[in-house]
Amino acid sequence: MEFKWSVPLIILVLVNCDLYSCIGGSILTDCPLCNTYKPSQPESRSYSSEGSELVGILVRKIVYLTLNPNQQSRAAETRRCCGGPVSDHFQSDQFEKMFSNRNSLEVEDHEIENKGFLDYQSFITAAAYYQPYGFGTTFINQDFFGTKEVAAFLAHVATKTSCGKKVVTREQLSRDLCYNKEMNSNLSYCDDRYKNAYPCAPGVAYYDRGALPIYWNYNYGEAGKDLKVDLLNHPEYIEQNATLAFQVAIWRWMTPIKEHQPSAHDVFIGTWTPTKNDKLAKRVSGFGATMNVLYGDLICGHGDNESMKNIISHYLYYLDLMGVGREEVGPHEVLSCAKQVAFNPSISSSP
Repeated sequence: MEFKWSVPLIILVLVNCDLYSCIGGSILTDCPLCNTYKPSQPESRSYSSEGSELVGILVRKIVYLTLNPNQQSRAAETRRCCGGPVSDHFQSDQFEKMFSNRNSLEVEDHEIENKGFLDYQSFITAAAYYQPYGFGTTFINQDFFGTKEVAAFLAHVATKTSCGKKVVTREQLSRDLCYNKEMNSNLSYCDDRYKNAYPCAPGVAYYDRGALPIYWNYNYGEAGKDLKVDLLNHPEYIEQNATLAFQVAIWRWMTPIKEHQPSAHDVFIGTWTPTKNDKLAKRVSGFGATMNVLYGDLICGHGDNESMKNIISHYLYYLDLMGVGREEVGPHEVLSCAKQVAFNPSISSSP
């Protein structure tokens, strides 16, 4: 059986990029290009339940237009604009250095079924889908956040797919991208409270899958709706297609857990404005807040615990490989979430 999806030709309209999407019908706002405006459209793809890779790009049309004075004014008001594709500043050799041991780990074959499954080209193809919304491409006040955001995102991916249980050496920091699904799960992760919106398919389990894993039927339903893929009935597509595995991961990065809350993307690049309550809870924009958004009090608010330090170690190591100075990460309270109160206490996630 083959599942296909397509997207009609659309032209993105320049809108305020400071708004963010919401679960329950997320609407990602497009980002004006710096000095040019780049209307684009997602690529139509074909995915197979047999696990084939991306088999076709049916439509791809990109037009460059010069910003008119009104568009220039609006871009200046938001102080945010976006540059070229992620591949312009993140090359395959950097990816291979980050994950240099993923294909040569001394691990039994039955423990790792898909060594090398998550690769550079799959990541770049997935990133292109979210490029118009600022993933890995954003400038704020002429400061480029793209390189740091890619490092931050991949730091989370690495720790969620790692074969190494402890971080001791740089060699062990390269022992990631091992898993693309939860191993030995006997749980279905079906929440009947969402049976009307996202009914669980018979015999289907919604355990962790993807580069930045999602689970529960409602998350599969939301991600599938936004990506135009039937993940509710076919969650196995994620573990069969590396591009889709990265797309779902970036979806999680770009999408708030709850309405009126920021996404990991928002808190990292700084388009989120903390409220008085956020400040009292010691929540500030930066890498630390991405852990708060993604994992809540399972990592944050417990001091400098090992799980948090593991993620931070990956982030700093990737910045080194990408030529970004560590002084750019900010002070410790920005880098970590050791003292932050969770956005959503006791959310269903895992460090």
